[in-house]
Amino acid sequence: MKRTFVSVVSVLLFSLSQAQESKTLQEKILGEKTLPAVVLSDMDGKKVNVADLSKDGKITVLSFWATWCVPCKKELSNLAELYEEWQKKYNVQIVAVSIDDSRSTTKVKPYISGQGWDYQVLLDVNQDLKRDLAIQNVPFTVLVNSNGKIVYTHSGYVDGDEYVLEEEIQKLKK
Repeated sequence: MKRTFVSVVSVLLFSLSQAQESKTLQEKILGEKTLPAVVLSDMDGKKVNVADLSKDGKITVLSFWATWCVPCKKELSNLAELYEEWQKKYNVQIVAVSIDDSRSTTKVKPYISGQGWDYQVLLDVNQDLKRDLAIQNVPFTVLVNSNGKIVYTHSGYVDGDEYVLEEEIQKLKK
């Protein structure tokens, strides 16, 4: 019995150390990755190089979404409620990146106009940025520090995830 207990504890400790090592490696890789030089259009048709988004010294939140994605729209609406406060407290900019294809992209502008979102919206019609960042599903959030390094990513959305994101943003201000 004692030997079994010791074996179980040893396996658990080994697993924990491997998980911590894996997390550290993931953080290291994320911290070295920057936004790719992908050119997208904003809602007025102006071209925006995504790599330039983080060159103004602001913390950048990229929120990937689509008009057909209910959790995406919920996340962006909840972020909109916090956006003004985050701009003041953390010098954050939020950029919503629509992955709607050419058929459904016509729904984006009327939708965001009705929402009153106060952040930049980019169109990733060909999903080039989504592909470059290896994003599988939306909603997907990418946090970029003021030096242009990707420091955090999150897939999916449930109510309250915006506060987890805020905790990650706070870490950058320390």
